[in-house]
Amino acid sequence: MTEAARGREELKGDRHADEALLDDPAALAAGDPGGMLRAIASAGPQIREAMQLVGETKLVGIGDEGRPRAVVVAGVGTAARAGDMLATVAGTRSPVPILSHRSPGVPGWVGAADVVIAVSASGQSPEALAAAEAAARRGARLVAVGAPDTPLQSVAERVRAPFVPVPRRAPARVSLWSLLVPVLLAGRALGLVKITEADLVETATRLDTDAEACRESAEAFVNPAKSLALDLSGSIPVVWGASPLATVAAGRFADMLSANARYPAVSGGLGEVGRGRIGLLDGVFGGLVEAERDIFADPQEDVGPTRLHLVLLRDGGLAGDDQGNDEPAEVEEQRAEAVAVLARRRGVRCTVFPAEGGSPLERLASLVSVPDFASVYLALAHGFDPLAVPAVSELKTALEP
Repeated sequence: MTEAARGREELKGDRHADEALLDDPAALAAGDPGGMLRAIASAGPQIREAMQLVGETKLVGIGDEGRPRAVVVAGVGTAARAGDMLATVAGTRSPVPILSHRSPGVPGWVGAADVVIAVSASGQSPEALAAAEAAARRGARLVAVGAPDTPLQSVAERVRAPFVPVPRRAPARVSLWSLLVPVLLAGRALGLVKITEADLVETATRLDTDAEACRESAEAFVNPAKSLALDLSGSIPVVWGASPLATVAAGRFADMLSANARYPAVSGGLGEVGRGRIGLLDGVFGGLVEAERDIFADPQEDVGPTRLHLVLLRDGGLAGDDQGNDEPAEVEEQRAEAVAVLARRRGVRCTVFPAEGGSPLERLASLVSVPDFASVYLALAHGFDPLAVPAVSELKTALEP
């Protein structure tokens, strides 16, 4: 075992993140043999690639039969998040319901008047395949998105449905933008969402800019992702979104913290927080009074109690204007400020992360990109390979027929 590998093994299970490691590009590269940082940095190029792939697919034709009664986005994991994001970007002004369906098949009411978008990064998830088959049997319009030369493509070709061949990237969680763009453009073709090519180009540019700011060689004090990772080190992250757009980004961050950094994370929207979840701040991981510590004590031995760390994702006050939300943006911002004050009053650390950009899609990207990088840096700082998740592999093996 090399010295670098030995160092990573020693870090595993230690609640303290190795801050020095994050400022050592060679150590980061050694701890990330699967290239997760590089994969996350490909978000902007993924958008451009997906735009080209959709352009080569006759996707616009799905709107020729008129407006559907409802749209079901079928898939699990990142594929399901793509459906959540379509619904959120479309907002309450969408003329028809948009549903993310995470179980095999489709809801019982789906029929010829509806559209099913089956999404699978691998092209072979049982949920997406069952949904595509069910849509074909019931006469619903079908759009399929996934890896080429897979069972999902076969189903789509058999029923002459549009199929967008997305190059497979493992794991699926780094394919968010490759999957999301075809779903969004399918929604546009159906008249559900207003997205222009300029919106997509600006979003890709935003992701490129964030990738540059979060690059391996940028030291922690100027790298927003490394700073966020170190802020969360040793805590239980609670990620709340101040708007529907920010809430779906909060769910994505919790997913990435769990999968990459192996951190338990709670996520949700501030609209629900006041109905009970705010009680977390008064719980055993919230409003605790830490005992005074010896400043000369070994930090590896004096870890103290595990505490919550609240991350508030805020949407810049624009969501209510262009997404048709019933609740004014001012109310969302007022609620976010009140929650931040309550947290700080109890000694719970709070990080406020605002969205940037003009279009809903660009603002969503700004709330996803830096947290994505942060989840990988947090994994590396604890000695984990963010790509290899043994529990996932073991579970898949256990469930194989």
